[in-house]
Amino acid sequence: MHDVRGVKTPSMPRLAAASLAGTAIEFYDFFVYGTAAALVLGPLFFPTFSPVAGVLAAFGTFGVGFVARPLGSVLFGHVGDRHGRRPVLVASLLLTGAATVAVGCVPTYASIGTAAPVLLLVLRFLQGLGLGGEWGGAVLLTAEHAPAGRRGLWASFPQIGPALGFVLANGVMLVLSATLTDAQFAAWGWRIPFWAAGVLAVAGLWLRSSLVESPQFLRIEQPARVPVAEVLRDHWRLVLLTAGALAVGYAVFYSVTTWSLAHATERLGVSRTVMLACIMAAVVVKGALTPVFALLGDRFGRRPLCLAGSAAAALWMFPMVALLSTGEPPLMFLGFLVAMLAFITMFAVIAAYLPELYEPRVRCTGAAVGYNLGGVLGGALTPIVATAVAHGERVPWGVAAYLTGIALLSLGCFALLPETRPVRVAAAETGATTG
Repeated sequence: MHDVRGVKTPSMPRLAAASLAGTAIEFYDFFVYGTAAALVLGPLFFPTFSPVAGVLAAFGTFGVGFVARPLGSVLFGHVGDRHGRRPVLVASLLLTGAATVAVGCVPTYASIGTAAPVLLLVLRFLQGLGLGGEWGGAVLLTAEHAPAGRRGLWASFPQIGPALGFVLANGVMLVLSATLTDAQFAAWGWRIPFWAAGVLAVAGLWLRSSLVESPQFLRIEQPARVPVAEVLRDHWRLVLLTAGALAVGYAVFYSVTTWSLAHATERLGVSRTVMLACIMAAVVVKGALTPVFALLGDRFGRRPLCLAGSAAAALWMFPMVALLSTGEPPLMFLGFLVAMLAFITMFAVIAAYLPELYEPRVRCTGAAVGYNLGGVLGGALTPIVATAVAHGERVPWGVAAYLTGIALLSLGCFALLPETRPVRVAAAETGATTG
């Protein structure tokens, strides 16, 4: 049995800050690819395709990252459940950072032909593999150190990381779009955000170097021999339900941040600078409100907020698409903002909710696999399906119907999941009341 005596527990603000910084860096790596796919990768790496087909092909490589994420959660989940949460944070950050820098170095189709999109595909797969391990390690290390009565709050800080990573990635793209000509941006400007990932990865590794292992992991007497086998045998229904439940969050987020960017710039004639500004503003508000919704989850439970968020998403998808189709920045921002609020109502509490659904010995694998399978259902397919469905339509109602359908699916899955009351969970884990 692992002995936890003598292990110094870090302060929660410091631990939360380190986890937040790491997830921000890794999601920066992931999001910068999505923005580049929407703006420039199609003509550079798939020039023989029509404009629409080029965007679809670029989004196809984007989707490969999501397919890799569940595999990464299995690989890194095994490490996390067998050897601890902390090693996962270092290995996943190294892998994602290296793959992202390499994307910025890949020659275009004009230079090396079909090898260019193949290399892009491989590197995007490696990005997804690393990110699949990052979320589970960062969230569990924070959640398992936190007092149960405030677990939702502290576990929500890694969930702010995606918003920061997105704003950072798109902020760099926005500055480049505003200061470079289209020719300069296409020739070399788009590579700069990928190269910057190397500096960010080094900073993230330094921040995480002082973290200590999770006390709940150290209390496990017999770690699972093959965590994924145990998850599939004993928790397969829970994995499927969590994947279906989380699909709406990914679908909403990537319809706003990736598909709408491509649709508005290609079909509606809105400048990419305006679109990036509208999307970034909505994501900033979402990130700022994440701890607020997490506190509500600590007060009222995780499941009620998840039900409310998925129901709000189902009701808002048609208005959001209508507002986007106006091409007017204030109206587009309003559509994006409400969608992001529906999203964060769910995802602010997910970092506490998913770990509480799984027993500690398989938690790193189970929570991460469910989380990342939801990404395949909602994130990988949404830009591709939405781009295909919106073809030729001024107001793409088919996209709204697709998103509404995913929201209803997730609503049903959340309805079938149990609540995890913080006090009851704490008693089960420690045999004592929370403080």
